[in-house]
Amino acid sequence: MAWARRILRVDLTKGTCTHEPLNMDWAKRYLGQRGLATKYLTEEIDPKVDPLAPENKLIMATGPLTGTCASTAGRYSVITKGALTGAIACSNSGGFFGNEMKNAGLDMIIFEGKAKSPVYLFIDNDDCRLLDASDYWGTSVWDTEEGIKERHGDPQIRVASIGVSGEKGVKFACVVNDMHRAAGRSGVGTVMGSKNLKAVALRGTKGVSVDDMPAFLKAVTDGKKVLAENAVTGQGLPAYGTQVLMNVINETGALPTRNHRDIQFEGASKISAEAMAEPRESDGKPNLVRNAACFGCTIACGRVSTIDRTHYTVADRPQYQIASGGLEYEAAWALGAATGVDDLDALTFANFICNEQGFDPISFGATVGAAMELFEDGVITPKETGGIELNFGSAKALTDLAELCGRGEGFGAEIGLGSKLLCEKYGHPELSMSVKGQEFPAYDSRGIQGMGLTYATSNRGACHLRSYTVASEVLGIPEKTDPLVTDGKAGLVKAFQDATAAVDSAGICVFTTFAWTLEDIAPQIDAACEGDWSVENLLELGERVWNLERRFNLAAGFTGKDDNLPKRLVKDAAKTGPAKGLTNGLDKMLPEYYELRGWSKDGVPTNETVSRLTL
Repeated sequence: MAWARRILRVDLTKGTCTHEPLNMDWAKRYLGQRGLATKYLTEEIDPKVDPLAPENKLIMATGPLTGTCASTAGRYSVITKGALTGAIACSNSGGFFGNEMKNAGLDMIIFEGKAKSPVYLFIDNDDCRLLDASDYWGTSVWDTEEGIKERHGDPQIRVASIGVSGEKGVKFACVVNDMHRAAGRSGVGTVMGSKNLKAVALRGTKGVSVDDMPAFLKAVTDGKKVLAENAVTGQGLPAYGTQVLMNVINETGALPTRNHRDIQFEGASKISAEAMAEPRESDGKPNLVRNAACFGCTIACGRVSTIDRTHYTVADRPQYQIASGGLEYEAAWALGAATGVDDLDALTFANFICNEQGFDPISFGATVGAAMELFEDGVITPKETGGIELNFGSAKALTDLAELCGRGEGFGAEIGLGSKLLCEKYGHPELSMSVKGQEFPAYDSRGIQGMGLTYATSNRGACHLRSYTVASEVLGIPEKTDPLVTDGKAGLVKAFQDATAAVDSAGICVFTTFAWTLEDIAPQIDAACEGDWSVENLLELGERVWNLERRFNLAAGFTGKDDNLPKRLVKDAAKTGPAKGLTNGLDKMLPEYYELRGWSKDGVPTNETVSRLTL
């Protein structure tokens, strides 16, 4: 139970859709979503495959809790070899698409090959068809979703699609569902575009069954009570969203600013959650309209925002004078502090464009920040940028590049390479603030030491969602650790990585872990699914998933040398704040981490580890 026990295999080359049974032996070892789909991917593709070749596969996967009444049980993931990184990619999204997919009776959809011309997959329970998408090719996510719903005469269809950026090969294109929820990182939308797959449209009404309903309902009820009574999940996130962190991280002295040249941003308060809630002078209305929740979510951290109608970005463009997906912390940081821009409306507009055309605001903003440094250093000039004065703090440069990147045009196409390839092209690879080709999120690891090890060892490139040590180092969850020391951080990172892998495989949101431990999650999975899903077994599952991803990357050509950080973070000391004078102590943490992982000094899982985890 809880699993639908069925996958859909879509051969885009042949134009066929075939149902097949889920491999339950694998399900009992990898649970679902991130873990189980990664197992399928690693068994079915050559790790050295070109991410954009037809031989690469793309998997959409739900977890066993997806579609149930568990809190936040609306998640799904997109798993592939990432276009941005060439590493394993697993990008998680909320909204309502995951629930609809599970209710259509599917644990996974596996896409293989490449369609001869643009298509979209239409699913109505057992009816699965590839349909012509030529009318939608070249259109935005917003227009595609509305168009498909209108074509089928059903506003309740759930759509996941790519924008023009995914068609044009922007390296960090997303898969966007429900207009502004996204499988956002590593270029999963780029892979989707390379297959001429514009969208997946779903209608599912089958329902989801669990193994032990009375026990499941009790575990779910208990879990929701914990979320409601917690200060973060019951108060902070509903009221302020993830943007509550902007001022907190800035005061901590860990807000990367102007491509990590600085560690605090003087304009942080102007782009914070508090600023979003403040009425504007022009019309007396705030940027923030309301919060929003994904399927089954009792936290509701999402933001819905508007832009001041007198702002230069929308004054003559009524299509953007709407309420749509607002800024979350990572996007606000990347579009704001990373570029030195403190114009809240400009950031909101750029975020709208990221949603509309389907590309990752984290990689986009961080790449713009790197380009701004190249510009101010004289490495690139208005000749290369098409006349754009690419100075730190320029809101106009930011918004112009967002539109160009979304269309894959002009200097926006170069931004679409990502910071690693961009900086290499212009002879300064050291200015790319990335790991394994993926740009850093919104935490400077000189001020939060554990995040340095988190970034360096993340299997999908720099990522905060694989091991959010900020919870412990800044927020004191589950216990407070000192952000400025390296002692104990190897064990902390490993614990977060393993637990997060288990959560990602279950079909629920990682934000629950601000309040929940595996002690709260295990009873829900155990009641929903057959088998023994104790805390101990879930931790072993997480460790198994982590090592599976690691082995894929090693086979793809990565080595322990790629578990590194840019020179700026390990050589240039923080200039201000509590971390003043500090660099990141990765050299102290990494050897201990390898040892705890049961890996060699070169970062390779030992035979003993492989055997113990039955990989």
